[in-house]
Amino acid sequence: MELAPTVKHRLDQLSSIGSDPTGGLTRLLYSDEWLTAQKYVQEEMTAMGMTTKFDGVGNLFGRIEGKDLPNETVMTGSHIDTVVNGGNLDGQFGVLASLTAVEYLKEKYGQPKRSLEVISMAEEEGSRFPTVFWGSKNFVGIADNEEVKDIKDGQGKGFVDEMHRQGFDFQEQTRRDDIVAFVEEHIEQGSILETEGDQIGVVTSIAGQRRYNITLKGQANHAGTTPMSYRHDAVYGIAKIVTLALERAHEIGDPLVMTFGKVVPKPNTVNVVPGEVLFTMDCRHTDPDFLIEFSTQIEEMMKEVAQDMGLGIEIDRWMDEAPVPMSEKVYQTIENCAKSGGYKYRVMHSGAGHDSQIIAPVYPTAMIFVPSIGGISHNPAEETSFEDLVNGVQLLADTLYELAYK
Repeated sequence: MELAPTVKHRLDQLSSIGSDPTGGLTRLLYSDEWLTAQKYVQEEMTAMGMTTKFDGVGNLFGRIEGKDLPNETVMTGSHIDTVVNGGNLDGQFGVLASLTAVEYLKEKYGQPKRSLEVISMAEEEGSRFPTVFWGSKNFVGIADNEEVKDIKDGQGKGFVDEMHRQGFDFQEQTRRDDIVAFVEEHIEQGSILETEGDQIGVVTSIAGQRRYNITLKGQANHAGTTPMSYRHDAVYGIAKIVTLALERAHEIGDPLVMTFGKVVPKPNTVNVVPGEVLFTMDCRHTDPDFLIEFSTQIEEMMKEVAQDMGLGIEIDRWMDEAPVPMSEKVYQTIENCAKSGGYKYRVMHSGAGHDSQIIAPVYPTAMIFVPSIGGISHNPAEETSFEDLVNGVQLLADTLYELAYK
């Protein structure tokens, strides 16, 4: 088989499921579009001779049994859901790449030594319900059913009701013992590969994240009658905090990233000194000790600024996810295949979260990135050159060959 026409056909087919008039793609967990996409992938799996099954919550598996070591499974895949009005590559490219790579290997080399399996995970994005990684958490047996029993989407539809409507239900949290490697292919969702002229990213770790909701409290007052020296201006406080924090982050540089993405002043009107500011902080790094040390220093700096300015401060660290290293054996296999294939590649970390961060602590895991044009993702303008997509599928096939056929 030729990879390019197969990749194009499957990308076109999947991109039509959940497409909207704006040119984007919306395929949310347990929606009708979501089920249609999973059924399409299942049909493609069946057509190429795979044994297929859904688990209880809607993860889809397609399997080719190994002839010598059937109880050792090499797995590949990604998530089938999208964000609202997203692009057509995030998640689903990893699914179709896995499907196409395994079909290519089966046609070229026949039955593998170890079993080969493709997973199309039910959900990763958290775009419909306030939960994330529902697919991969169930796959590795760590999902907490109690966390989702009472949640609803934006239209008031219950998680459990919608799960049941599509024919799925909670399952016992168990863990398989046959998986010897997992490889996820994904678009980079950043601009490093494109900027540096690289075709492939070999991912060795996923950055840890600490996220905060912070409130600065001063005193709202008349903008015209309150002298500058009398003010307890919450916006002045956040201006100092953001400046000091980002200057320090720029001094340190990669792989540290820090973002103040949301700022809500109150009362948020032109002629009142702001008495309160709600804001967020997102801090990421690949080293767990550094992430804790740096973010703790920033917390202390914020408290000192608030005290010096006569402001109150509340700091809520609501996410504290440690960095996740990938398997050296698996990512070295990817790197060796990239070298052999003559690709211009980069060894890198992922700043974004992926299903692989859930799977890696349980099974040997690594990721392949292909470039994102302009670094754009979660947007209808999300794009990767077709040549890079095909190269990514070929590299995935070469990697799976080394892991499953040798």
